[in-house]
Amino acid sequence: MYRSHVLVCGGTGCTSSHSQEIIEALEREIAANDLTEEIKVVRTGCFGLCALGPIMIVYPEGCFYSRVKVDDIPEIVSEHLLKGRIVTRLLYDETVEEDGDIKALNETDFYKKQVRVALRNCGVINPESLDEYIANDGYQALAKCLTEYTPEQVIQIVTDSGLRGRGGGGFPTGRKWALTAPNQAPQKYVVCNADEGDPGAFMDRSVLEGDPHCLIEAMAIAGYAIGATMGYVYVRAEYPIAVRRLQIAIDDAREAGLLGKDIFGSGFDFDMEIRLGAGAFVCGEETALMTSIEGNRGEPRPRPPYPAVKGLYGCPTVENNVETFANIPQIILKGAEWFASMGTEKSKGTKVFAMGGKIKHSGLVEVPMGTTLREIVEEIGGGIPNGKKFKAAQTGGPSGGCIPVQHFDIPVDYDNLISIGSMMGSGGLIVMDETTCMVDIAKFFLEFTAEESCGKCTPCRIGTKRLLELLEKITNGNGTMEDLDKIEKLCYHIKDNSLCGLGQSAPNPVLSTLKFFRDEYVAHIVDKKCPAGVCKALLTYTIDADKCKGCTLCSRVCPAGAISGTVKNPHVIDPAKCLKCGACMEKCKFGAIEIK
Repeated sequence: MYRSHVLVCGGTGCTSSHSQEIIEALEREIAANDLTEEIKVVRTGCFGLCALGPIMIVYPEGCFYSRVKVDDIPEIVSEHLLKGRIVTRLLYDETVEEDGDIKALNETDFYKKQVRVALRNCGVINPESLDEYIANDGYQALAKCLTEYTPEQVIQIVTDSGLRGRGGGGFPTGRKWALTAPNQAPQKYVVCNADEGDPGAFMDRSVLEGDPHCLIEAMAIAGYAIGATMGYVYVRAEYPIAVRRLQIAIDDAREAGLLGKDIFGSGFDFDMEIRLGAGAFVCGEETALMTSIEGNRGEPRPRPPYPAVKGLYGCPTVENNVETFANIPQIILKGAEWFASMGTEKSKGTKVFAMGGKIKHSGLVEVPMGTTLREIVEEIGGGIPNGKKFKAAQTGGPSGGCIPVQHFDIPVDYDNLISIGSMMGSGGLIVMDETTCMVDIAKFFLEFTAEESCGKCTPCRIGTKRLLELLEKITNGNGTMEDLDKIEKLCYHIKDNSLCGLGQSAPNPVLSTLKFFRDEYVAHIVDKKCPAGVCKALLTYTIDADKCKGCTLCSRVCPAGAISGTVKNPHVIDPAKCLKCGACMEKCKFGAIEIK
């Protein structure tokens, strides 16, 4: 028995902040102090507070150390682990009470409103240890299904829970399984979409990195429910940590008899493999994903027939994303009523969001459906930094829309977001403040979807490019009011005529910004101004003669030689030469350079 456990985040975010080096330093210091038999170092998955990484938690005290450096390790080992004196300067400030007592992590603003179902083991267990997963009720749900329930009963439990697909579409999971199960075929498949291509989204990656056995167990349950004996996880090759840990988990599960032939002596066979994707966003669409697994170029297929009838290799197939599967074992163990008790009438359970952008606590959160956007941003996320005001939030990535401040109190669920022109998507949540140009944001997401279009259908292939050209025309200061009508007409044509969800949802960011921020489009067109000061073509750099001291620093750093003047006299910027790079503003010590 160890007297202390030191949990260090081993997710991609903290790994990029050198958490592996911290683990190695910890193990060296622990050995040097003869504490190897007393202190256990555990590499876990993501804790959620990615902005504070590298993160370390020491139990049983529950001390939450943040932004830990390798140089801090000797002090942590000698003071805390050896002498029992907490290193307060390294503690996450919100875990420290005014009287100096340590507050439990789940009592902090970031965690106290979260309900972790899909993320329940992330940051808790060693994802590379089958024993630790089993110690936390792992594979009990699969055993329960194989020994107590018929496949029909399993499907009914999932249906009664109200679980909807977390990949973006929100299709009822139980109904999808029920549509697949009756279809007779020599072979059926379970496919997991772990492609996760939305900019700023890392929900599925974190589950794979922090709790891979959960996915294996859930896919086996799905296989039992629909009569499938083979599963594939389609994961992007840019997730090397997730791929490695998932492969370790598959190998361990197979060796333990939890995958393969006659699982739990029930006569049920199920095995699975990983397939790597090349990062094509369109392969997030289920038919394009299956086409890619088959070894072909990832392009969507017309539907019907739906995958439930004719999916992977022409066989009946169930496809869900990682987060959807991550809920399944808990639904089986705790019951449909337990899961359905959370959320709203039509959106049950919890949802994982990857928060990024202009927010204090960027990272991963899981909240009950129906939690308001204000609660997520201000209470859990810590609000907008630097005294700025909330302007909008983009949900659903390139497929979603922008939610303005007038809808800040909207309960976040599938139907509410669709009603205001956005969508849940897979769970990306990008927060924007008043320094964000909404026309530029629409252009950014459209650049992404135009680049990621597979090109199979003309409305998406050509339409997104024409739409992007119109937005570029506006941000370059050459737009007309007639362009707004063209944009709106083209958006609806693309939505109504594209083959798959990529094209059908690509205009959403444009339509939502046009609806809620039309005044910014008008300002770009009529006033030739970007209200947020973002679009370079519409900016003019000037020097305030009253503030300029003639120090010449701005002229010396200007790469275009656009600034002229003599020592101790006001300088002048030539707009014809100015590159609008901002180098002069960064160097000016007197605040004399302004953007108009």
